[in-house]
Amino acid sequence: MEHEILLYYKYIPIDNPEELMRAHKEFMAPLGMTGRIIISHEGINGTCEGTLEASEKYQAWLTSNPRFADMWFKKSPGLGDSFPKLSVKARKEIVSAYLGAEDFNPADFTAPHLPAEKLHEWLQSDDKPVIIDMRNQYEFKVGHFEDSVLPPLENFRDLPKVLPDLEKYKDKKVVTVCTGGVRCEKAAGYLVKKGFKDVHQLEGGMVTYMEKFPKGAFKGKLYVFDKRVAVSVPGGEDNEVVGRCIKCDGPSERYINCGNLACHDHVIVCLDCAQESDTCSDKCAEILSNKTLA
Repeated sequence: MEHEILLYYKYIPIDNPEELMRAHKEFMAPLGMTGRIIISHEGINGTCEGTLEASEKYQAWLTSNPRFADMWFKKSPGLGDSFPKLSVKARKEIVSAYLGAEDFNPADFTAPHLPAEKLHEWLQSDDKPVIIDMRNQYEFKVGHFEDSVLPPLENFRDLPKVLPDLEKYKDKKVVTVCTGGVRCEKAAGYLVKKGFKDVHQLEGGMVTYMEKFPKGAFKGKLYVFDKRVAVSVPGGEDNEVVGRCIKCDGPSERYINCGNLACHDHVIVCLDCAQESDTCSDKCAEILSNKTLA
């Protein structure tokens, strides 16, 4: 049977995350669904896969809860084995930010949502916004908005640390972007809290913009956290490859985890360079070779 991947989130107060976590496991496991779902007092964030029938049953079940009746499910074709198992966890936050005293729930405080159509219109005008990408570096390298700003984020929780790098945009029109919306929604609210004057967030994230404008301002492919790794959308399959091999700097979208387990960096290595060694560098290749000989 065909499979479908669902990407969704909602910031909404949840009194008992553990109870909702247990209900998810009990409902989803018999359906054979897999994926990762995080539930907290601030909301729910999930990426899961199942057959079309299982997906429809899950969506109907979740939206039967009045809190999630308007849930926006972003859908894409699945592989059937995109995730190794079903993981449902209750945590402090649905996307870890560790904003300390500045911590807040975007359900109560955030910046205006900007529809993909409006962003596309702005990007065609003379008054272009500053697009701030709230993903990490390896997500950015395989695909991103043209002329976007990438703060030096190793992890989203580094946002307070990189705030000084963003101060120069405090009085400019800013749009925060991310894969599906969950990170850019929290980031947008954080920037407003920190005094940024004109902040918007991309509604539905990059995946929504790409679906509506496959030949638009997003270049390359979208990084996703499952077996697919980097995906395009219908109409954008032949878009320019922006990823670069870490060894030869040639165009590539092939991600690996360095074969030297002591390193294990997640990097792009093209097939030609992989013929010599599926590692991130000559140093790691030498270490791996020495271990093999030993």
